Amino acid sequence: MIRTAVITGLGAVSAAGCGRAPLADAFRTSSITLTPVDRSAGYHRLQRSRLAALVGAAELGQWIAPLVARRMSQSSRWAVSAARMALADASLELDPQASNPVAVVMSTAYGAAAVTEKMLRQVQDEGPEAASPALFTESVANAPAAQVALAVRAVGANITVTQRQAGPLIALGTAAQEVIAGRAECALVGSVDELSPLIHSILDRFGALAPADANGHEAARPFDRRRSGFLAGEGATVVVLEEATAARRRGARALAEVDFYGSAFDPQAPRTDWSRDPSTLVESLSRLLERHDAALDDFECVVSGACGSTRGDRLEALVLEGVWGERRLPPVLAPKALTGEHGGGLLAAAVLAAAGAEFGPTPGFREVDPELGLAPFDGSNWVAPGRLLVSCLATGGAAAWAMLTRAGQ
Repeated sequence: MIRTAVITGLGAVSAAGCGRAPLADAFRTSSITLTPVDRSAGYHRLQRSRLAALVGAAELGQWIAPLVARRMSQSSRWAVSAARMALADASLELDPQASNPVAVVMSTAYGAAAVTEKMLRQVQDEGPEAASPALFTESVANAPAAQVALAVRAVGANITVTQRQAGPLIALGTAAQEVIAGRAECALVGSVDELSPLIHSILDRFGALAPADANGHEAARPFDRRRSGFLAGEGATVVVLEEATAARRRGARALAEVDFYGSAFDPQAPRTDWSRDPSTLVESLSRLLERHDAALDDFECVVSGACGSTRGDRLEALVLEGVWGERRLPPVLAPKALTGEHGGGLLAAAVLAAAGAEFGPTPGFREVDPELGLAPFDGSNWVAPGRLLVSCLATGGAAAWAMLTRAGQ
């Protein structure tokens, strides 16, 4: 019997709010929630990026006890809360007293930035002997995955992926392999990142963020001729992944099926940038589709990792167009225009699209880049896709793709 993995639950802590419904509504209405970043420490340059898709004072008391939350970093609190939301959305109850054969696979780009900064300041100001063990345990990148496992007593594989923008899809593929191979009864998989003022200022100083225009407006503008950087974001997205037969046996409602997953590496990419030559990734994606007998006409949508980066969006467009060739691309969603970069917005958007959620026009897009000739979805004549390709290319050369299918398709 061929085993397959299905997504049965989705939890999210985002700028749109907590849970699946607020995020789905934001995608439907193309509503961006941006908040001014605290600039009081003086890290930022004047007349540059001021806004980000921040979570804010999220009410998490339903998902995590305040006394427990006090011992966690912000990232861990969000990850545990999103995991419990996902389990509730999947109507999956894990035995709180038993050891559950559940895998946990999380990705992160920045880790627990605020806790790490606090610990390093403590060492700098008071010496190494003053370093707090409690701060150290939450400063490591795998702390959120560990806290999720402790919260639900998951004793399966516990893995943290740090592959920048490609991390969420690599985490999804890794977790799917655990479930399909039978090493885990199910998996909690996702992405979490917090955006401290220091991280925001560093991204801005490197020219990665979209600056304010003459009217003070900040927008990511994926694929747009005038794109000038991305919007930073934060939050957590977690999905429940189960073996399809087991999910059906317990009467679960599947949101999407993970048909296949693949990753690649482009050695030509600089450590902190995207490659200018798409040929390596075009060949990698083409071989992946061929290996899984996936015809281009099967795809009714592409969920793209385009974020507004000048070179990143160029590479994303050239890879897609190189694979599709003379064929017309299906509608291309660019959810990071709304959720910002990091925090799992791409994964959440892909699951929602496969589950039949409605999407509005891409925020910020105005003019086609003549070099790319690609316009993201404009909000007209939306039809929920039966099959979609999720694509994410990272700085440094990592790349990942996944094919999701609507349940029952």
